[in-house]
Amino acid sequence: MTVAEQEHSGGHLLHVLHPGGVACGERGERFETLLGSCVAIVLTDPRRTVGAMCHIVHAMPAPAGRHDDATYADAALRQMNQRLRARGLQPGQCEAYVYGGGNMFPRVYPQQSIGTRNVDWVLDALAATGVRVLQHDVGGNTYRRLRWTVGSDAPTVTAMPI
Repeated sequence: MTVAEQEHSGGHLLHVLHPGGVACGERGERFETLLGSCVAIVLTDPRRTVGAMCHIVHAMPAPAGRHDDATYADAALRQMNQRLRARGLQPGQCEAYVYGGGNMFPRVYPQQSIGTRNVDWVLDALAATGVRVLQHDVGGNTYRRLRWTVGSDAPTVTAMPI
């Protein structure tokens, strides 16, 4: 399982996403993940009543036989969209936040890192579907801890140098 869920104060769920995790929740529910070269997408309706998050590892189509493996970007985005539609939202009308894509091995990848490729794929995919990116914190040589509670506030990100 790539999402650990537990109840926290106030009776709302906390969704802790691991690589390949996809979760959807309602106002007041919390999402958390840790990112290196991976990328997290947060999608929410403009009123911030519903939100979804995924933790992408690979910015490429899932290989044959792994069509539903959400470590791959296309499968993760497809699963997020399905969960949003199930709650009555059209994903193309959502707004996005994008985080991660750090270069965890700057000596090995001094130019274009795995994280950069992940970020480029995500931003291109969101643009192709008309989703507006409100904020992003990507690249660099840092790990990121991402936290978000579905509601009016933007996600919070804590960067930790490698």
